[in-house]
Amino acid sequence: MTASPNVDPTAEDPAGGDDISSRPDGRRGSWLTTLPDVGVATSITLFITGIIGLVASATLTVERFHLLTDPGYRPSCSINPIISCGSVMVKPQAAIFGFPNPLIGIAAFSVIVVTGVIATARISLPRWYWLGQSIATAAGFVMINWLAFQSLYRIHALCPYCMVVWTVTPIILIISIGRLVDDTRRGHEIRSWLWVLLPVWYAVVIVAIGAEFWDYWSTLI
Repeated sequence: MTASPNVDPTAEDPAGGDDISSRPDGRRGSWLTTLPDVGVATSITLFITGIIGLVASATLTVERFHLLTDPGYRPSCSINPIISCGSVMVKPQAAIFGFPNPLIGIAAFSVIVVTGVIATARISLPRWYWLGQSIATAAGFVMINWLAFQSLYRIHALCPYCMVVWTVTPIILIISIGRLVDDTRRGHEIRSWLWVLLPVWYAVVIVAIGAEFWDYWSTLI
């Protein structure tokens, strides 16, 4: 009878799952309870994008309150006929649920900031948390795509602070989804493709903005 070979508790599962050490007791848990690793750079990126989104949402909320109390108020983000958040904030699309959309951003980005702080402190969060954040951020991404369409083709004006939110939301979505895949070759490929899709989405939005307002942009050349 031969002795069983020693098993490295930190070795990667040959089936492609998470490390056995992902649980404190060394036993494998369910997919939802495993603790994916979040690198320092990823954690800091999550924190910074959360701060940027939170500041943009809070600033837009303050501007909205000023406009409500003083109809003649000119928001700081109203620069010209096209770059004008004042034109956007007074439209029904700016209050989808009956209150200013930026209030949703304040709540959502506050959670992202806290998540970034926790991850930067090297405190592991289970996959069920990242799944919930992915679903919520995906809903937010759908919302900003709808708002981008409304801004371009219905309102015909762009809100600078809104565009800041458009910029950081897909980054947060990619980071969140990336914590749902295993740390295997296939997982790395999925994450890589997600980052490839990010500049493609940016390019589509930029081209749409350039094409829709070309008559105005051409006067500035």
